Amino acid sequence: QVQLVESGGGLVQPGGSLRLSCAASGNTSSNYAMAWYRQAPGKQRELVAFITTGGSTNYAGSVKGRFTISRDNAQNTAYLQMNSLKPEDTAVYYCNADVSIRRVVAGTAGYWGQGTQVTVSS
Repeated sequence: QVQLVESGGGLVQPGGSLRLSCAASGNTSSNYAMAWYRQAPGKQRELVAFITTGGSTNYAGSVKGRFTISRDNAQNTAYLQMNSLKPEDTAVYYCNADVSIRRVVAGTAGYWGQGTQVTVSS
C-alpha cells in the first residue's frame, strides 16, 4: 500500500505562483509513475501533467509553459510548480501514482491523494 498526501494549495492572485507537493509513504520500494489531476466545480477531472519513472514529462495544453512537474525519488515526493496562474486554474488538485504509466494517464491508478484546493482570484 502507498499513501499520497498533497500539500501547498491555497489562495493566490492571478499571475501568482504556487508549488504543490505530493509525498508518498508506505510501500515505496517500487518505481511509480505519477501525475497531477485537477477537478473544478461542475467539471470533469482532467489530467494536468504526468512524469514517468525515468523522468519524462507531459502536460495538458492549457498548462504547458506555465506548470512544471518534477520528482525527488530520494524523498518519494512529486511536485507541481505552477506559475502565471489564471482564475481558470482554480480546482482541487490531486496526485496519483501507479507502477503502470498507462493507468496513471487513464486515471485508473491504484493510489490517489485526498486533494488540495487551489483558488486563483483577486
